[in-house]
Amino acid sequence: MATLLFDLDGTLIDSAVGITRCAAYAFEALGEPVPDAKVLRSWIGPPLRVSFAPLLRDDARVERAVELYRERYETHGWSEHAVYDGIPEAVESLHAAGHRLAVVTAKNEPHARKILASLPFGHRFVEIVGATLDGRLSHKPELIAEALQRLDAGAGDCTMIGDRRMDMEGAVHHGMRGVGVLWGFGDEAELRGAGAAAVADAPDALVRLLA
Repeated sequence: MATLLFDLDGTLIDSAVGITRCAAYAFEALGEPVPDAKVLRSWIGPPLRVSFAPLLRDDARVERAVELYRERYETHGWSEHAVYDGIPEAVESLHAAGHRLAVVTAKNEPHARKILASLPFGHRFVEIVGATLDGRLSHKPELIAEALQRLDAGAGDCTMIGDRRMDMEGAVHHGMRGVGVLWGFGDEAELRGAGAAAVADAPDALVRLLA
């Protein structure tokens, strides 16, 4: 039985609307110009503080921006997503095949748990590991380490599945297999360049790849 660690945004759900609207809300509340849509979409994957820092260039304003982002996310943003076609069936197939499923995401853990609880297949994930509110855990290597500890799992028995380079870099850091998915926010060049051992272009192809 393998342990499969899934990213959330761009892998299980298309969360572009919620994330970009909350980021825009934070910039507007701070009186800052809102970056264009392409820039905001690039934020899907990295920790919030990493994305805000180069534009705000002030630690206090970065923290305020994170607070404002979470303010809107708590009321609206968490539900502004869509499940990718084929994902429910893929999750059920992988569970039925005996794999242990978990989520490892840079989204803060309370919000990640709220989202998974709202999904019809959310109960198939035995653990949900997300970022801490204070930023202590926010990068994929740290989050994967936390997941391995909670699951009492060895890296060699796990596969990290995600759509961005951070997911693959986290897998490489721990010496585990990384599988990239092409329906999210990264492309094949990004994923392969970050160390993906394989890529899947659709959820049913992912199931076959992990068989």
